[in-house]
Amino acid sequence: MVRLLGAQDRLLTNLEHQYPLVDVHVRGNEIRLLPKVASEEAQAQVIGAKALMEELLAMVRNGQDLAPADVAESKHIQDAHPHTSPSAVLGEDILSTRGKTLRPKTVGQQEYVRAIDDHTITFGIGPAGTGKTYLAMAKAVQALQRKEVERIILTRPAVEAGERLGFLPGTLTDKIDPYLRPLFDALNEMLDPEVVPKLMAVGTIEVAPLAYMRGRTLNNSFIILDEAQNTTPEQMKMFLTRLGFDSKMVITGDITQVDLPSTASGLRLVTGILDDIEDIHFARLTSADVVRHSLVGRIVDAYSEYDEKTLAARHRRENAKENSR
Repeated sequence: MVRLLGAQDRLLTNLEHQYPLVDVHVRGNEIRLLPKVASEEAQAQVIGAKALMEELLAMVRNGQDLAPADVAESKHIQDAHPHTSPSAVLGEDILSTRGKTLRPKTVGQQEYVRAIDDHTITFGIGPAGTGKTYLAMAKAVQALQRKEVERIILTRPAVEAGERLGFLPGTLTDKIDPYLRPLFDALNEMLDPEVVPKLMAVGTIEVAPLAYMRGRTLNNSFIILDEAQNTTPEQMKMFLTRLGFDSKMVITGDITQVDLPSTASGLRLVTGILDDIEDIHFARLTSADVVRHSLVGRIVDAYSEYDEKTLAARHRRENAKENSR
C-alpha cells in the first residue's frame, strides 16, 4: 500500500488531481473511490480512477517503483490509447543497471524500442527530451550484454549549435570530446564508469565523430548516429552505406533544430528517400513523448505552432506576389 500511494501519499495526491470529481478514501489495505457529486461525469471519473488504480497496482506487484509522472502518463495512455494497457507500456524492461531499470515512458517510446528490435535500420525523429538517444543507447548496451553484437559504435557530426567556438586546445580527443559528451553521459549512466574506459581501450565501445566513418564497413556492431539533423545529404548517404553484416543502426535527430549554416539536412532529406524501403523504420516521436520537465513539452508545442504560422504567412506572401504579376 505504501508503494502504491507513494511517500507522503504523493501518488494518491496525483491520482486525485487527475480525477477531481472523485473522493479517494484509504483505510488500512482498502481503497474506496466515491463520486463527489451525483453526475454522469463523476461516475465516469470513478470508473476511470478504478481502472488507473488497477494498472498502478499491477506495476507495483511487478516490482516497479512508481513516480508521480507514471500516474500522469498512465492516465494519458488510458485516454489516448484506450486499448493499450499502461502497465504493459511502462512495465516493459529494457535494461537493469546500477540499481535501476530502464523502461519506455510513453506509447511512442515503446513503439520506438520495438522498432529497433524488429528492423535493421531505425530512425528516431522527434523533439528534445523524447528519449531518442537514451533509449537507443539502452538497446545498444542490452545487445552487447546479450552478445548479439561484438561492439557499440557511437557517432555524431561535429557541428556547433549556432555558435563559433574557434580552435579548441589540446589533442584531437580533447577537441572532439565536447561534441560527444552527451553520448559519454548516457553511456556512464548505463555502465559502471570504471568499465567504460576499459571497453573503449579494447575497441568494444567506440565513440568518434562522423567524419571517421568514411571508408569503413561495420560488421557485428550496434551503431548509433546522434544529432543526425546536422548531417549533410552526402554524410547521411556515406553513414548508411557503412552498414555491414549482423549489425543494427539507429539514427536519431530533431529536424526542427538544424544547426547547419546553409546546406540541406541529410535527415530531413532521407525521410523522403527511404520511407518505403523494407527493414527501415521511421519512428516519429512528438511532444507527448517528452519525459523531461512538463514545460519542455509545452515549449515544443509552442515552437511548432509558431513555425506553422510563419510557414503559412510565407506561403501567403509568395502567393500574393504570384497573383500580382
